Amino acid sequence: MNALLSPESPLSTETAAPTGEDERPVGVLLCHGFTGSPTSMQPWAAYLQAAGFRTSVPLLPGHGTHWAELNQTPWRRWYARVDEELTRLLGECSTVFVAGLSMGGALALRLAERRGPEIGGVLLVNPAVRSSDLRLLALPVLKRLLPSLPGISNDIAKPGQDEGAYNRLPLRALASMRRMWRLVRADLPLVTQPVLLFRSRTDHVVDPSSARVIMQKISSVEATERVLHRSWHVATLDHDAETIFAESVDFIRRHAG
Repeated sequence: MNALLSPESPLSTETAAPTGEDERPVGVLLCHGFTGSPTSMQPWAAYLQAAGFRTSVPLLPGHGTHWAELNQTPWRRWYARVDEELTRLLGECSTVFVAGLSMGGALALRLAERRGPEIGGVLLVNPAVRSSDLRLLALPVLKRLLPSLPGISNDIAKPGQDEGAYNRLPLRALASMRRMWRLVRADLPLVTQPVLLFRSRTDHVVDPSSARVIMQKISSVEATERVLHRSWHVATLDHDAETIFAESVDFIRRHAG
């Protein structure tokens, strides 16, 4: 069954870190994936909060309602939402890191490209910036004939997990995401912040070419790729989640100063 967010569901997760009177917390902005929801990021956010960081997991426009609404929501609105949230966090925190899962990874990279030194570092989990799937060549025609196809949600090896994503894949929104991918790939050399990238060895949604392009084209002096052996695409809810969370805390503390 498709798990949608009700009006009572949390659209973001935020907390202030315990600080001294004149200190400000370190912030982390977490971006969920295409057709997904903050549900996929909330355990990560909770772990970061427990470590003393302030976090935010905004619900992207067109998500958390019905897949047809996402077909009416271009990628620039997704980016505008995370850019707005980054600006808010920067006003409250000493430094801010950006993190993203899947398409959320592309949004995090776009923030790093556009906002430069305002961002302390980038954390990516199975980021998507391209696809080798030849079926996408038919998308320009297919999106005019069909509004959606069966969904790509819950690619998780661990039983009993649900990322709260749509059960349909909106094709016009998919085409919009591919336009964003082209811009993100073209500007990857602008990424100079430290990067920690987690990639699942088995991923039925995003192929390894995305991680390869990112690691080859960014200009970061420190860029580390970690391969996850027990998780599928939504690794933040999978067997390797604890590894992601713990290494993220170490990465942030090391680069927050």
